[in-house]
Amino acid sequence: MADEKDRLGNKLKDKRKAEEDRFFAERDKALLEKLRQQNLTADEEKVRTLALMRCPKCGEELATVELHGVSVDECPGGHGMWLDAGELELLAGRERDSWLGRFFFRPKLKP
Repeated sequence: MADEKDRLGNKLKDKRKAEEDRFFAERDKALLEKLRQQNLTADEEKVRTLALMRCPKCGEELATVELHGVSVDECPGGHGMWLDAGELELLAGRERDSWLGRFFFRPKLKP
């Protein structure tokens, strides 16, 4: 009978130890995931700052150019021009007779 109690006590100790191990394993896993996310965020921010105002084709730094009163970003290597939000509509508003103006100011179809 005493042997039976010892085995039950040992099983309870083993169960507590297993629960404790599982708790710490889950906590460690959560902490590692948090560190990974912080590293990813830092890496993404680093890439974002390196790519800011750079041509996606050649990597040259974009030059700001004035075009019809609107500042546009242009690749010095001739790979393209980039407009900020609203600048395309502003240019299209000045050129209503061009294809661009007709595209933005065409009558809207009703659904």
